[in-house]
Amino acid sequence: MVKLNKIYTKTGDDGTTGLVDGSRLAKNDPRMAAIGDVDELNSSLGLAICEIADDDALVRTLRVIQNDLFDLGADLATPAVEGDDFAPSQMVLRVVPSQVERLETEIDTVNADLDPLTSFILPGGSKAAAAIHCTRAIARRAERTCVAAAREMAINPQALAYVNRLSDYLFVLGRALNNGGKDDILWVPGASR
Repeated sequence: MVKLNKIYTKTGDDGTTGLVDGSRLAKNDPRMAAIGDVDELNSSLGLAICEIADDDALVRTLRVIQNDLFDLGADLATPAVEGDDFAPSQMVLRVVPSQVERLETEIDTVNADLDPLTSFILPGGSKAAAAIHCTRAIARRAERTCVAAAREMAINPQALAYVNRLSDYLFVLGRALNNGGKDDILWVPGASR
């Protein structure tokens, strides 16, 4: 269990931050950009949950995802060692295939009840759907920064898969929150010309 007694340490005043293994790197390092975007994603999801607080089952699902996002942040903050297979251990937290598979199951479940898409949709509709669409856009950015970090260092492939599936889940969830897609706002190409 994590125990934080002191919030400020002053160790980051030089523009560096510490990783799980004790190493330090610049706060603008690609790894830190990915961790920061995942943190913003989690915060946005927390705000979106406030708009759907009356659906206990959905809130429970989204709280599991928030916990997964902390796992993802810890995974990203743990540099790989030579020959690392990204398996979790007592001391190393990694995103695992079952977390990705759970998201895939959620996507399939939610998508099964949606009307087929006939157009791209505009983010919006209900307040809850709009909040989820904002969170989805942040998830896409987090995915881009995770991929950018992975081009420079070894990143757990399951972490990359998780953030990719999460944006897909948030897309179908946004539609579900718009009356099963019936209240989606459809894009009309060139409508304002």
